[in-house]
Amino acid sequence: MGIFSIFSKNKKEKLDEGLQKTKESVFTKISKAIVGKSKVDDEVLDNLEEILVSSDVGVSTTLKIIERIEARVSRDKYLGTAELNQILKEEIAALLSENDKGDMLGFDFPKRETPYVIMVVGVNGVGKTTTIGKLAHQYKEAGKAVVLGAADTFRAAAVDQLKIWGERVGVPVITQGMGADPASVAFDTLKSAVATKADVVIIDTAGRLHNKINLMKELTKIKEVMKKVIPDAPHEILLILDASTGQNAIEQAKQFTASTEVNALALTKLDGTAKGGVAIGISEQFRIPVKYIGIGESKEDLQLFNKVEFVDSLFNQ
Repeated sequence: MGIFSIFSKNKKEKLDEGLQKTKESVFTKISKAIVGKSKVDDEVLDNLEEILVSSDVGVSTTLKIIERIEARVSRDKYLGTAELNQILKEEIAALLSENDKGDMLGFDFPKRETPYVIMVVGVNGVGKTTTIGKLAHQYKEAGKAVVLGAADTFRAAAVDQLKIWGERVGVPVITQGMGADPASVAFDTLKSAVATKADVVIIDTAGRLHNKINLMKELTKIKEVMKKVIPDAPHEILLILDASTGQNAIEQAKQFTASTEVNALALTKLDGTAKGGVAIGISEQFRIPVKYIGIGESKEDLQLFNKVEFVDSLFNQ
């Protein structure tokens, strides 16, 4: 059994379907680039570079991939274009593995003395609240007791949306309503989670305040208040990015990671875009792991990101 056939068939099929738009775009471009060619030469490599950049892999990551393929061509002397997809799979997976910082805590983890606290950040419109709902569902399916905190109190819609998700997946939501102090909501949520011996706490935060400085001050305040209840909280600061925005997602990642201690990333809406290559670029460029990917609308359509599985789905005909 090969390395690309060890994954859950159900999840793999969903991933294949979710990446269909990106895959069709990439394969169409690659097919045109190699028509009439029998081997991987300089012209094919130039075309491939353009294809990867236009698929939002990013310039710096693309150049690293091309360098690896050039080395492969030089070493193996002759590589046919029929092998190009397999070469891409192997070299991109190897590149991403070199930057692997190790697996983060998955949905099913041993019982802890205190709840595992996730603070979710990101701009409005990226699917932040929806991702929180899907996370809550996944943790509950893994047998964990989950509590949600509605600390995005600057938008009534955000509080209401989180309450709807709480009802949908059957987990409690702590809220003080619109206009309440977000740090106070976070404090109450953690106190409730400790009292009820919950396993996981997920705190929603504002996607936008009056300016960037105010937003970062608010996030810092929330973190400090949470430490009064659980000293090492938050354990995960999860930045949500919309994959369909391509390079804008990379720019948002730069801004947030420079301003707050993000240690995990989630990419949403991969199923609705041909820009899925951005997952490769973000995974390679940042010293922060992509932990989750969203590949559909249902509550089950959030997966832990597996680099090898992702690359296989993207380049497997």
